[in-house]
Amino acid sequence: MNQLHGKRPARFDVRGYNARAWDKAVERESPWTVPVGPEVIEAARRGDWAIVLTPAKPVPHAWFPPLAGAAVLCLASGGGQQGPILAAAGARVTVFDNSPQQLAQDRYVARRDGLQITTVEGDMRALSMFPDASFDLIVHPVSNLFVPEVRPVWHEAHRVLRTGGVLLAGFCNPVIYLFDQELADKGVLRVRHKLPYSDLTSISEAERSLYTEELQPLEFGHSLEDQIGGQLDAGFVLTGFYEDIWPGTPLSEYMPTYIATRSVKLERTK
Repeated sequence: MNQLHGKRPARFDVRGYNARAWDKAVERESPWTVPVGPEVIEAARRGDWAIVLTPAKPVPHAWFPPLAGAAVLCLASGGGQQGPILAAAGARVTVFDNSPQQLAQDRYVARRDGLQITTVEGDMRALSMFPDASFDLIVHPVSNLFVPEVRPVWHEAHRVLRTGGVLLAGFCNPVIYLFDQELADKGVLRVRHKLPYSDLTSISEAERSLYTEELQPLEFGHSLEDQIGGQLDAGFVLTGFYEDIWPGTPLSEYMPTYIATRSVKLERTK
């Protein structure tokens, strides 16, 4: 077994690979790629709606600014779920994602239900196509585990938000990456990895090939210093926080494994 601990495979294109992996996830009908039904859109038009940032717990309505006419960026949020619901609730929605097939799901719902949604393909760490202060709200569900560096995500989110704008973000508690995944899948929690975790450097080439042969997305377990401290360092003020679980996973029997935050871009003081 060729161990690669501490070494990143040369010139591995994480963004391109994970785009293909999520396109494949659409073919497999992963739960995070299945569009909402027309009944969900109709309910949202009546004001009855909810979205998630994490696996199970709905985001409190109090976390949202008024949606009517609001410019909303659904960041790394393709799949025909959050974006169409917010558009039906009255927002002007742009869905940004790395996967062409995930974006196609949002366009499908828009055509089916007569919604106005803009879709943009790209890397969540690089939002140069958007001018400064473009959005009132950013919705960023659990997805930054698919990029090696998370702090650029926060800096770009801060840049494209207007003063007073809100960032709603979901992410993994990095503790989930401590454990041997093969054993965890069998219900056995055995500590194996140091944090932060990376599918490029924390496991062997042979183990990683088990993911890449099946075109499974590569993951990165970012520290809480980068996830929460990174938002603060980017200029956000944290105004809301909750935890969630992935029902049925072994570690969730002992502790919350996902985090959601609400942060606001305030006017800078000199």
